Amino acid sequence: MGRVTERRKVIRIRDGAVSSRPDTLVAEEPLEIRLNGKPLAITMRTPGDDFALAAGFLVSEGVLAQQSDLQNIVYCAGATVDGSNTYNVVDVKTAPGVVIPDITLERNVYTTSSCGLCGKASLDAVRTTTRWPINDTPPLHIEPELLATLPDRLRAAQRVFDRTGGLHAAALFTEHGELLDIREDVGRHNAVDKLIGRALQHGDLPLNRVILLVSGRASFELAQKAVMAGIPVLAAVSAPSSLAVDLATETGLTLVGFLRGHSMNVYAGEHRLTLTATAAQG
Repeated sequence: MGRVTERRKVIRIRDGAVSSRPDTLVAEEPLEIRLNGKPLAITMRTPGDDFALAAGFLVSEGVLAQQSDLQNIVYCAGATVDGSNTYNVVDVKTAPGVVIPDITLERNVYTTSSCGLCGKASLDAVRTTTRWPINDTPPLHIEPELLATLPDRLRAAQRVFDRTGGLHAAALFTEHGELLDIREDVGRHNAVDKLIGRALQHGDLPLNRVILLVSGRASFELAQKAVMAGIPVLAAVSAPSSLAVDLATETGLTLVGFLRGHSMNVYAGEHRLTLTATAAQG
C-alpha cells in the first residue's frame, strides 16, 4: 500500500549556508479506476481512501447515487506483469440493475491532480443528470460570520499538510459550523471525491444540509461534484472559474470565493446567506 508521505534528500540554502537533510514530501501515485472490470479513468492521487475516491468519482459521473447502487470495490490483484498487487488499480462493481450512463463520450478519461476531468465542461450535462436538484432542497440560512471561521478550522485539521505543505484539503461542515469530515489529497478534486465517496458508503447522500469548503480555487469540476452530491453551498479560499460561476448560477448552488478573514465574494446563490448590509451601487 502506498504511503501518504515519503522522504527525499534536499539541499537547503539559508542565508548563504548550505546543508543536506531529508525532507518530507506528499506522495503522488496513479490510481486506475475500473467500472465492472473495464478501465474508466486514471487520476494522480495521494494514496489512502482509494475506495471512497473511486465511489465519489462515480457519483460525480452520475453512475452511483445511493449506497445500494454499489456492490463492492476491490483492489485488482495481478495489476502488474509479474502478478503483484500495486494497490493502484481499483475495480468498482455496481449492484445488479444499476443503469450505467454513457460516460465515455466528449471527455478525456485521463485526470490529473490539478485539473480534474479536462475537457468535460458541459453545463447541460450536469444540470440534467443530477439526482438531487439543489433548488429543490430545504433552504439553508447561513451567517457570513460563520463562513469566515471555517478556513482556520480547515487548516487546523490538515494533519498531513503540516508535515509536507503540499496538500489540498476539502471539508464538510454542517450549517451550524460543525466539522463533519475532512480529506487531504495532492489533487483538490480527489479530496472532494473522497468526501463524497465516504458519504455514499455511509448512506448519507444527498448532502443537502452541508457546506463544502475547499482549500484552493473553485473550478468547474468542484462545482460539478458539489451539484451531483446535492451540496447546496461551495466555499473556496481562492478564486472560482467563470464556468464554475455559470454552473452555480444555473443550478442554484451558493458559490463563495476568496473566503479569507472576514471578507468573501459571493458569486451565486446569495439567498442562502443572511446579508444585512445594503449592496453598494455602481
